[in-house]
Amino acid sequence: MASPLARERQQRPQDGPPAPAGPSPTSGATHEVTNQPPPLAPYDAADDAALLEGLRREGAGWAEEQVRRLGELAGGPEAQEWAEQANRHEPELRTHDRYGHRIDEVDFHPSWHDLMRTAVGEGLAGAPWADERPGAHVARTAGGLVWGHTDAGHMCPVSMTYAAVPALRAQPDLAAVYEPLLAGRTYEPGLRVPAEKPGLLAGMGMTEKQGGSDVRTNTTTATPTAEPGVYTLRGHKWFTSAPMCDVFLVLAQAPGGLSCFLVPRVLPDGSRNPFRIQRLKDKLGNRSNASCEPEFDGTVAWLVGPEGRGVKTIIEMVNCTRLDCVMMSAALMRKTLVEAGHHARHRRAFGALLADQPLMRNVLADLALESEAATTLTLRLAGAADRAVRGDAAETAFRRIATAVGKYWVTKRGPAFTAEALECLGGNGYVEESGMPRHYREAPVLSIWEGSGNVNALDVLRAVGREPGTAEALFAELELARGADARLDAAVTRLKNELVEASPLRARRLVELMALTLQASLLVRHAPSSVADAFCATRLGGDWGHCFGTLPDSADVTGILARALPGTV
Repeated sequence: MASPLARERQQRPQDGPPAPAGPSPTSGATHEVTNQPPPLAPYDAADDAALLEGLRREGAGWAEEQVRRLGELAGGPEAQEWAEQANRHEPELRTHDRYGHRIDEVDFHPSWHDLMRTAVGEGLAGAPWADERPGAHVARTAGGLVWGHTDAGHMCPVSMTYAAVPALRAQPDLAAVYEPLLAGRTYEPGLRVPAEKPGLLAGMGMTEKQGGSDVRTNTTTATPTAEPGVYTLRGHKWFTSAPMCDVFLVLAQAPGGLSCFLVPRVLPDGSRNPFRIQRLKDKLGNRSNASCEPEFDGTVAWLVGPEGRGVKTIIEMVNCTRLDCVMMSAALMRKTLVEAGHHARHRRAFGALLADQPLMRNVLADLALESEAATTLTLRLAGAADRAVRGDAAETAFRRIATAVGKYWVTKRGPAFTAEALECLGGNGYVEESGMPRHYREAPVLSIWEGSGNVNALDVLRAVGREPGTAEALFAELELARGADARLDAAVTRLKNELVEASPLRARRLVELMALTLQASLLVRHAPSSVADAFCATRLGGDWGHCFGTLPDSADVTGILARALPGTV
């Protein structure tokens, strides 16, 4: 870059006297940058009262120091830059090497590997399955809530690795080999024999172009070989994320019906298992993560669970990834709320800071209510998952219905929430440099992945109708708050009446009411009265508009903001 003196010389005529003196066009004299907020980073992503209180309440207080450390790392300039770079430099597919050999590999920017190495090393993948401490799964979820302030894309393979373990346990001989590696804390990118690596990542391949969520229409076939439990697959999968994982759980049609299989990218003899990546998906968001269409042709696979029980086998994986959809939606809410609050503290408009403008305060407080409700529900679901793993029958029943309810509602709220938070920054939020457009594009995938809204709503009806104890478990949870708020009591009565007339046509209405009563119950019991009262008044009492920022005059906006965004009041 030329020095100022050199640029001045370049601007002079080659002959004759120097150019007349005057303001330099590069001096910045035309304007001065004012009224722009400083960078948010570094900040503490774990500085969240609802998160830390939930961590302790759900039995993982022992992990608070770790979560706080991870929160500081997540909010630091380096990790935030990793996220930016991993999304700016998207994955690239290489089908062949320079000599023409088929390799089907995807190259990632180094920042992707930095994010992955940290997530796996911090125990956000399969580590809880090897941790005997009560609350291990809660600690992992809390870690995801803070590390989710970086990049959502890399959390996809992290989530699938976590979720693969309970499904794999349906085949104990395979679990004995792979579970210790999936539960490891070592990230080693690159394809080689899985059993020879210190740690593994897992993906899954369920959907096909003709069926999507209707996996029973899958046409991929599984043909038994002479070796018991070993099959060859032939078919095409439609949406398989993270193709550089080491192993995949895949659904295919065996002679006995739809079944679950383990597919390694590299076979025990070191040869590449046929996994032909036809293309990478050009997605709305989740750009740092590669999602692909793989084709199987003679692909070797090992049966997981009995033939014909593929859905039942892999549903354990789905339950875990649905929890992570809720977790990442809550993380995006919190991240964008923090960004909006930071902007409002430093930006002036019409003679005052945005944070002091009554209507902006209403918007931020309303967003804060939604964020706390999502975070509190996420940690309650994680607590249920942790206790279900340890054999608690009541928590197992609660987890079954509440996870599907939370997956439907929290992920549905995510896109509207991130849009409102983005708007708090005005035009500054609409440009890519702010990071807000990336968060906005991430939000919709979480309501689509692991079953869209209709799939989850109908799954709740299925649980109520076919699985004894699930509805009772939900109402037992709601009963814990009886008498604390008349609006909540009335909503629970409405919910019971709705269940009597439950039908597919009304499924969304029913599940929405389940979600709101469950969130209200948790807030009434565990949050300050300023939060609980405003939530019940708006979400259950009808004293609310159709957009964020319509809290009633009775809402304690100052109390809500003091809790969610210290320094805004």
